Amino acid sequence: MQKTGKKKKMTLLQKRSMMGWLFILPWLAGFLIFYVRSLFMTGQFAFNTMTIDAIHGGYQLEFAGIENFRYAFMVHPSFKQELTKSIMDMLIDVPLITFFSLFMAMLLNKKFPGRTLVRAIFFLPIILSSGAITDAMELSMQMMNGGISSQAADAAATAGTTLAFDVDYLISMFMNLGLPASILDYIVQAVARINDIIAASGVQIIIFIAALQSIPGSMYEVAKIEGATGYETFWKVTFPMVMPHIITNVVYTIVDSFTESGVVDLAYKTTLEQFNYGLGSVFSLVSTVVTCVILVLICGFIQKRAFYYN
Repeated sequence: MQKTGKKKKMTLLQKRSMMGWLFILPWLAGFLIFYVRSLFMTGQFAFNTMTIDAIHGGYQLEFAGIENFRYAFMVHPSFKQELTKSIMDMLIDVPLITFFSLFMAMLLNKKFPGRTLVRAIFFLPIILSSGAITDAMELSMQMMNGGISSQAADAAATAGTTLAFDVDYLISMFMNLGLPASILDYIVQAVARINDIIAASGVQIIIFIAALQSIPGSMYEVAKIEGATGYETFWKVTFPMVMPHIITNVVYTIVDSFTESGVVDLAYKTTLEQFNYGLGSVFSLVSTVVTCVILVLICGFIQKRAFYYN
């Protein structure tokens, strides 16, 4: 007797899971082939003293235990300062970049003349920060040195003097209003880094625009029928719906903040300029561990409050 069985079809959830795995497959392959090996070698170098054989090539490792870690935290003159500064800069930048990106995404998601051009302008710093563009701009500045650049420097110095006066006046005004010193200090540091915050928000703005465009219009129609104000609509509809994308942007911002930090630059110079691979590996390993711990803590806190719409 011949069996006639139907082939079991995949459910919609299984198809979505399969598409997700296919989407991250190139990254996963690169991570397993290149990054895991590099991470293992970094950990290996951190616990050893490496000697390079300049004549025959290759290198030799001599076990040093935690000596490289002890030197980094107890002897090195600038590592702890750079690590602390990187963490503090991250704590300032991440909330500001996230909420600034969400605010700009909500503005850029509206229909107005020249919307595409304005979106391109906000993404332009990401393109200009690439290596080739940065080198070209630095070369141009060197060629213009003594000409237009000197006039721009004088103008910037004059503007900086005026700006410092205005900031001092605003600080004294807020202090007279009784604003807590901790909040005032955070605001001052945020204003001082406003240029870096805007330059680092390009990718996050695009992610938030995609998130806002994926929110069903029927939800806003229901909120309008129920008489919800714009403020209530934001906190009851928009914010919960973009919460998963906030997690994505927070992860991206934290990682991006540490890759541009002074610790990474210090590790690069120690390893490739001073050829101290053991100490440079300690700097890289500590920076990676600190980044992972911060990611786990922050993402775990946000994850409990995230809403996923199916």
